[in-house]
Amino acid sequence: MPTILAYVGAALAEIGGCFAFWAWLRLGKSPWWIAPGMVSLALFAWLLTRVDSDAAGRAYAAYGGVYICASLFWLWAVEGVRPDRWDTIGGIVCLTGTAIILLGPRSA
Repeated sequence: MPTILAYVGAALAEIGGCFAFWAWLRLGKSPWWIAPGMVSLALFAWLLTRVDSDAAGRAYAAYGGVYICASLFWLWAVEGVRPDRWDTIGGIVCLTGTAIILLGPRSA
């Protein structure tokens, strides 16, 4: 469970941090949006180090599926655009890949 919480927290922190830059550069918001965006991106990086994994690359690869699904949630919850069936199918495929990476048998 701590790995899942770290991934979800990291995804929300990364999306929030990136959205701060998006808001500044694409939505015409104040450059002051950058400061909390940078803090959020630092939190994202720290949270990924909390993941229980024997290799950073594997932790990042598994995180990718969680990030994609969190991005689709952000699309719906923050931007008001409901994901379509292809978004949903893609998210399921990505979470399946995440589960394979995290739960696959490893030789000791």
